[in-house]
Amino acid sequence: MAHPALPVLLVVHDRGSASPLRILSAARGLCRVIFLHEAEHPAPSAELAQVAGHAEAVDITGLGEAEVCRLAGSLHPAGVLTFSEYRLRLTAAVAAYCGVRFHSRATAQALTDKYRQRQALGEAGVQRTGCVPLRHPDEAAAALARVGTPAVLKPRHSAGSVDTCLVASADECRARLAEFTGGAHRDFVLEEFLPGDPARTGPGWADYVSVESLVVDGEPRTAALNGKPPLVPPFRETGHVLPAPVPPALAAEIVRLERAAVRALGIRHGITHTEVKLTPDGPRIIEVNGRLGGYIAEIVQRRTGYDMVAAALRIALGLPVTSPDPARLYGEGVTFQYLIVPPTGPLRPGPPSLLDDLGTLPGVDLVDVSPPAHWHTGWRRGTTGAIGTVYGSAADHTELRALLDQVRARLDRFWRGTHIPHTDAPHTDVPHTGIPHTELPQASVRWPNSTD
Repeated sequence: MAHPALPVLLVVHDRGSASPLRILSAARGLCRVIFLHEAEHPAPSAELAQVAGHAEAVDITGLGEAEVCRLAGSLHPAGVLTFSEYRLRLTAAVAAYCGVRFHSRATAQALTDKYRQRQALGEAGVQRTGCVPLRHPDEAAAALARVGTPAVLKPRHSAGSVDTCLVASADECRARLAEFTGGAHRDFVLEEFLPGDPARTGPGWADYVSVESLVVDGEPRTAALNGKPPLVPPFRETGHVLPAPVPPALAAEIVRLERAAVRALGIRHGITHTEVKLTPDGPRIIEVNGRLGGYIAEIVQRRTGYDMVAAALRIALGLPVTSPDPARLYGEGVTFQYLIVPPTGPLRPGPPSLLDDLGTLPGVDLVDVSPPAHWHTGWRRGTTGAIGTVYGSAADHTELRALLDQVRARLDRFWRGTHIPHTDAPHTDVPHTGIPHTELPQASVRWPNSTD
């Protein structure tokens, strides 16, 4: 447990971008963390159980917002934050009640409501994007007439591309909305589709990037600009590439747009994760997220040694915060994470042992996989349906593109249940590195019960 003399930081915990163990590690010697959580939620509660005896936790199950705020106030916090999209509004309410730094209630509303965010960006003159709210399949035709085809259908309040798809007709939109809502009342938006320009990043890369920023007293400071491998249909993210494969002039244009969006939404303190589409007409905002992005802290720390979780804690406490070293951020080499996302359509995956072969590829440092016991991980789950992550690095973007081609080829064999022949000879499909394949260290492959 942290020393009682340290300032108290409340963390409203739920599914998000930092585990309790990671948060406690960053808080060591800095603050005393108290987690507010709902014990009835199994996954976040299991994470807290892993640090039982080392973490203070308060169960807020069944409490209304006002009750949570009063409880939080009784703990006399010096700061409050969350790493979960689903807890931004509650955290904003607690911060307002306790008089500490976080998003205002209005900002949290705009950050978690895709329709309201589009309105705010349009009203501020940052970007006007067609966006119409809808709840019932009968509203599909009118909504589509306003935004045009094709259009993107997505939940109004969500994250991770869950239940997100492209629709090309009123009938398709009506059918998808009926499928997603299942007859229940659930808010969606239909958005103008932003066409991408593949030439902006070059072949082999997605046509969008993400900007990670530290916001202190209303001023955003760029921490990283991440590129992306191609999406898995319909809109499922497959990882991050640092630095992004974009020229400096385009990077500067992206950052200018991102900073304008952050300011327009009234973000004063915290970390933001902003996705930007690279279109023929220039960069366009996909969405601004008012918290640390998933997997972002890990790739930034591997690349630069900079701890974004610790930075989030320091900002919440009002302490000075530095930024990642640009020399390390944009120096030689490329760092990557590749999410193992199931393809669209029926699956006939082979045994998990087929994934072991990913670790033999030069440039792969770690393969962290947790295949489900029963394959019910369809595309509607978005990025949350990923079964693992491949971590590594390459000399440059060209070498990394060749490496990811090999990763995808071997994953395709896994999804089709095709055995990979093993011989004593080196693989012939590895990129040239100047080092014989047999002399390269093999990456570790971590399975759910591994102690690596």
